[in-house]
Amino acid sequence: MHGMPSILPLDVSGLVLEREGRRLLDGVSFTLPRGGVTALIGPNGAGKSLTLRLCHGLIPPDGGRVSWAIGDGRIAGRPRHAMVFQRPVMLRRSVRANLLHALEALSFDRPAGRAAAALARFGLSDLAERPARLLSGGEQQRLAIARAWALEPDVMFLDEPSAHLDPGATRQIEQVIAALAAEGMTILMTSHDLGQVRRLADRVLFLHAGRLREDSPAERFFQAPDSPEARAFVAGDLLW
Repeated sequence: MHGMPSILPLDVSGLVLEREGRRLLDGVSFTLPRGGVTALIGPNGAGKSLTLRLCHGLIPPDGGRVSWAIGDGRIAGRPRHAMVFQRPVMLRRSVRANLLHALEALSFDRPAGRAAAALARFGLSDLAERPARLLSGGEQQRLAIARAWALEPDVMFLDEPSAHLDPGATRQIEQVIAALAAEGMTILMTSHDLGQVRRLADRVLFLHAGRLREDSPAERFFQAPDSPEARAFVAGDLLW
């Protein structure tokens, strides 16, 4: 973006995470190239959200590494990857002020103009002065994505972006994700909704019991999963 070098590809190599004697992630390895939507899927407890947090640097691994093409994934002191959580944290401020806070914290030039662009881009201009915590769930999620987008990331991590939304709000969030991908944003997202994965993903990473079982184009994954665990998951027979 803006002629800057990209921090991608992201190379994830042999990630291990242990808690209380349990290995929650066991040797997870994959590469995230530039562009497209990669969906990280698997049953409950597979390690999907943990993998996103490790990639984003929120928690350190007990083994393995997360390597960006440029150092620690920062350019000119700013992180070039952003994360949107399943339940986004909204400050006790207006919609506009939530955007301004994020931009000012990273010393962006002309934060007011950047905030206005984000409001317009994500259909939030009419809600700019409303308290962010009074927005609907779908509106809060759009604000969280707008806040991440405003920081000009090369890659956006989305953790279950529509898990708690009604069908209409889910459709809006999917349209936002598809538009971002079409504009060249690289997206790594978790989802429990296989219909959503079919609609959005170019590539599927399938986790089961902390191990990466499959890494394949989405179409091939759904047509002919390689592993018995993935076949059971797609059929709805693998819950844990």
